[in-house]
Amino acid sequence: MTSCGLTGGDTDSASVFISDHLVLGIGSVNAWDDGSFPDERTLTRLRHLWVALLLGAASMLWASEAAAHAIGGRDAAFVAATHGAAIGPFLYLGAKHMVTGYDHLLFLLGVIFFLRRFRDVVLYVSLFSLGHSITLLTGVLFGFGLNSSLVDAIIGLSVAYKAFDNLGGFQRLAGFRPDPRAVVFGFGLAHGLGLATKLEQLHLNREGLVANLLAFNFGVELGQIIALSVLLAVIVTARRSRTFGSMAVGANCAIMAAGFVLIGYHLSGYVWGIAS
Repeated sequence: MTSCGLTGGDTDSASVFISDHLVLGIGSVNAWDDGSFPDERTLTRLRHLWVALLLGAASMLWASEAAAHAIGGRDAAFVAATHGAAIGPFLYLGAKHMVTGYDHLLFLLGVIFFLRRFRDVVLYVSLFSLGHSITLLTGVLFGFGLNSSLVDAIIGLSVAYKAFDNLGGFQRLAGFRPDPRAVVFGFGLAHGLGLATKLEQLHLNREGLVANLLAFNFGVELGQIIALSVLLAVIVTARRSRTFGSMAVGANCAIMAAGFVLIGYHLSGYVWGIAS
């Protein structure tokens, strides 16, 4: 069986795994993976790390004005002026958009965080790709005309949701966990709408539109593969550490905080009439 750093298990074990480490540094103390216990100095450092991660996530998003997948500047000018098929440029734009779109990357990071088998990574990423491909293509071709700020707020919700799920929140509060496959596909539809609303705002020329959209979507997939390769390498390396459980809690708390910041930013943009 091909493995991504850990052997055996699947996403259903994620909540159990993280719940075993959730109280570390907050209340009761759990043992490390080797059976030893962290000292008070280590616990204090972990608490400080979690706070730093939360504040860092919030400040990073506010500082960049949460423009996670806006297409502007020269790229916007090029897209607006394009007549006919331009496969190469749109391929590049799609890849660039995904690699620099940290709202998409934060959600994908949450999705793959506890996936132990390569086939599970392929399954969940494929579900996400299918979802965003459907709404990206149909949204631009048929012009859904949705408010970009509201769509981006839903994308922020997807980020917070996945981190909360990783922390075992649904299992603890409701006693059940929604089907993660259906959730990933559903939020993939929302992410595709986010891409579509950005492209719609550029008033794409209808000449060569289908070819350009397909190239853009394929570029998104290429960018996703590049970004996921880096994220997986980091996660696999982190799993070799005995402190992975604690790091996982801190990381998912930071991801959830980032999601809430995105929600707040885009909802405020909707209320005040400022496009995302």
